[in-house]
Amino acid sequence: MGGQLRAIPGAVLGWDLGAGLALAEALGVNAMVAAEVLPEIEAIAIRAINDELKAKSCDG
Repeated sequence: MGGQLRAIPGAVLGWDLGAGLALAEALGVNAMVAAEVLPEIEAIAIRAINDELKAKSCDG
């Protein structure tokens, strides 16, 4: 979902979960399951992305 990020300079704020649900539907994933797990996955992924951005900004 790299093109569906909500971001400001230097940080990612979140995903477009509507796009995530549409992707899940297109892949045949149950909408209720996707609605339950996407926010959890989003939180972990956003934290990791922001940690990586912070590490890169400290390097250069």
